[in-house]
Amino acid sequence: MHAPPKKRRILLIEDMVPLAKLYIEFLRGEPLDVVHVAKGRDALASAASRPPDAVILDLKLPDMDGLDVLRALQERDPGVSVVIVTAHGSIDLAVEAMRLGAFDFIVKPFNADRLNLTLRNALERRALTRIVEGYRKDLDRDRFHGFIGGSDEMQAVYRTIESVATSRANVFITGESGTGKEVAAHAIHRASPRRDRAFIALNCAAIPKDLLESEIFGHVKGAFTGATGDRPGAATLADGGTLFLDEICEMPVDLQSKLLRFVQTGAVTPVGSGQEARVDVRIVAATNRDPLAEVQAGRFREDLYYRLHVIPLALPPLRDRGEDVVEIARALLADYVREEGKSFTAFAPEVEARLRGYDWPGNVRQLQNVLRNMVVLHDGTWVTADMLPARMAAPPAAPCAPAPSPGPSAAGGLFPDDGTVVPLWQVEKEMIRRALRLTGDDVPRAALMLEISPSTIYRKLQQWRSTEETAV
Repeated sequence: MHAPPKKRRILLIEDMVPLAKLYIEFLRGEPLDVVHVAKGRDALASAASRPPDAVILDLKLPDMDGLDVLRALQERDPGVSVVIVTAHGSIDLAVEAMRLGAFDFIVKPFNADRLNLTLRNALERRALTRIVEGYRKDLDRDRFHGFIGGSDEMQAVYRTIESVATSRANVFITGESGTGKEVAAHAIHRASPRRDRAFIALNCAAIPKDLLESEIFGHVKGAFTGATGDRPGAATLADGGTLFLDEICEMPVDLQSKLLRFVQTGAVTPVGSGQEARVDVRIVAATNRDPLAEVQAGRFREDLYYRLHVIPLALPPLRDRGEDVVEIARALLADYVREEGKSFTAFAPEVEARLRGYDWPGNVRQLQNVLRNMVVLHDGTWVTADMLPARMAAPPAAPCAPAPSPGPSAAGGLFPDDGTVVPLWQVEKEMIRRALRLTGDDVPRAALMLEISPSTIYRKLQQWRSTEETAV
């Protein structure tokens, strides 16, 4: 059985009660909720308390000019469809009302068919306006809870955040370093019913492993050396709000089992205590690794993965966001100019072209670094190409130009001068291992040096490990 159509609200503004009753009778067969008022001020009060879908307005009212009522209605709701009722002698006034935004006008006397047809058209226009506003809201946003950019890739991110924000489900954010994973977590929190409660962020890679459990769950006095008093952990501080666990794949496996129990039960047990306390926390996790690859490699618990990876949110790298890089750069330039007291107003066209063409392996964080450097070290009205870092200052070499061969020391002797050629995969393997040695096995920093994605390094390491195990 089909549900009856929802009644749409019509505000009828007519000071002559017999005419108002006639119009209501004309509309009786339609699924409409007609509200009649006789004065302009009453009409505005009614529209403020319950916005109408359409308005039937007689311009001759006892307390206000009908055009003033029209203006006030449209100021409150520019999309409202207003049908003007006028006499023959007031057609010029009705035309003026159309110029001010009225949908249509009807000349007295008129019959039921004329009123119903005009009102149906007005309601259809209203429905189409709302659809267009909805599309515009989704497609035209270049700012969203801390994000800057209107690319298609980011519009998809914004829609996902809006969809998941009202849910209690855990969210797992993935993306390269510097793509804004914490910004996304903040956006989820701010768009959710938890927005007025705490947002607690914890970077699992930045805290010593032996202190991480205490940071998450808290501890009691005497639990370990230096525990001079009871201290609540992030899970307790986030009660009623959101707990953001960044770089979740860096968490030790033994602590992952305790986190899994917390996710399943909502119970917090501080280090050194036997007392449990229940909290209401939504967890948002993030990593710059491939979490499923970490599961397959045995570094991340599969059961915890599926508990946290309820709603995945993948953030695109800056190089895939098109014109967003220039939008972000302009906003950052304005911020840094204000903070540093400089006089830059814009980028030279050549600089914007370089910003678009650069690969940005460090994503938005690298862009922030580059712009801060330029603003601090230079001054002027325009940011010019000579102010760019050396790696960006020169335009890219022509594709057909062969790259100069590096010297023998470039990769530990992989480029001998005896005319032999080393396979490319060996060069790649040695370069990645060299970058990891230089950074103390810091994969994100090594990826930044090599100007590749951290996920590429993790994938290569896993591939080489599998090959070595097969060979054994």
